[in-house]
Amino acid sequence: ALLKARTPQGAIAWTISLLALPLLTVPMYLVFGRNRFDGYLEQRSELEARSNALIEGRAGVIRDHIVEPDTPLYASLCALARMPPTRGNTVELLIDGEQTFDSLAAGLQRAEKYVLFQFYIIRDDALGRRIGKLLSDRARAGVRVCLLYDEFGSYTFPGTRLHKQLLQTGVEVVPFNTTQGRRNRLQLNFRNHRKVVVVDGREAWIGGLNIGDEYLHGDRRLGYWRDTHARFEGPAVHGAELAFATDWLWATRKILDIDWDFSTTSEGDCEVLVFPSDPASDYEEAGLMYHQLIASARERIWIASPYFVPDRAIISALQLAALRGVDVRVMIPEKAEGHVLAMANWSYTRELMPVGVKVYRFQGGYMHQKVVLMDNATAGVGTANFDNRSFRLNFEITLLVESTEFARDVEQMLEADFQQCRQVTLRDLEDKPGWFPFAMGAARLFAPLL
Repeated sequence: ALLKARTPQGAIAWTISLLALPLLTVPMYLVFGRNRFDGYLEQRSELEARSNALIEGRAGVIRDHIVEPDTPLYASLCALARMPPTRGNTVELLIDGEQTFDSLAAGLQRAEKYVLFQFYIIRDDALGRRIGKLLSDRARAGVRVCLLYDEFGSYTFPGTRLHKQLLQTGVEVVPFNTTQGRRNRLQLNFRNHRKVVVVDGREAWIGGLNIGDEYLHGDRRLGYWRDTHARFEGPAVHGAELAFATDWLWATRKILDIDWDFSTTSEGDCEVLVFPSDPASDYEEAGLMYHQLIASARERIWIASPYFVPDRAIISALQLAALRGVDVRVMIPEKAEGHVLAMANWSYTRELMPVGVKVYRFQGGYMHQKVVLMDNATAGVGTANFDNRSFRLNFEITLLVESTEFARDVEQMLEADFQQCRQVTLRDLEDKPGWFPFAMGAARLFAPLL
């Protein structure tokens, strides 16, 4: 714990616990304490080397679209992502479940060679069966369909009728198991939270929606499900393929053998960086990505996340941005998925309001999107929340787009969301009952586990 803890608080907490309750602490640390995912980084490097060799062996299409980072912001983001941004992409913003799943269904029907399909949650319900039928139909037609799901998030999926149907029709169904390998055997705290779909290397989808009825029709307790996805075409699709292929390599111990086609018919004007992040790295890539966007903002930084439990560095960056006159807005749901999360959201946003950060609580259902808008040309849509789990424990992926037109679409979407929010003030906290500050403080103790 002393050697591998990434924060002094974590090292102190584990040390005190070990001294006080050694018999309880040792097994808990083996399950929850480590923040490295051994073996994955080496496999990613192996796949990247093979991918680079493939690119060199083709017509140089990807290389012709690579954008050399010309600002400190993009230089650091590219170094963290371990891949360059590319130009010549088109990106379409997909708002909520109906747009997203209609777009995804149409894309699956266009598949001719292969489909790469990865989600954190896949359910055997009406939506799952609708999408599953499309996958089975393509597999019967001779299209290779590779389906990857997180073993924890989709714990109800194995053995279902949908699961069996997919296997029977030739879909390659594989769980992402974070307990693989001798050193990872007890690691139950990691999750593969990515949602990635690629069709024929031509088009891809990344965003916050999973495969389940609540993502289309809403949740009985939380209400209407407000979420965001993005569809894109162009050379950036290869970045999504590479992220999927690395996870596939970990899950199957096999290189994804598909007909990698780096040609592109897209004539878009978006510069795109596919930004995967994972606990295998020495760096907290998702947290550093958000921190760099906040620190680089000159006009505005708007953030939407259902989990807002940031670390001290993010809090400080947001405070400094507001103090230098940046329009800083944070949107979180009014209804949270749990009481502890709700208290933690209150606690962390309380620190931001005194310096001018505007905090909005979404009233129109459950806000699950993970979206960031920086200034007038940079926007991100993906799977990473503003919390410890996304920063340190989850496999995440974000689509970062440099385009004034796409940023304008994101701005209009978020403006419409703000219309369904109430802005929180310090007076709201003053009006809370006397126990509320104690509940917020207690929730912060559990923040690393949320």
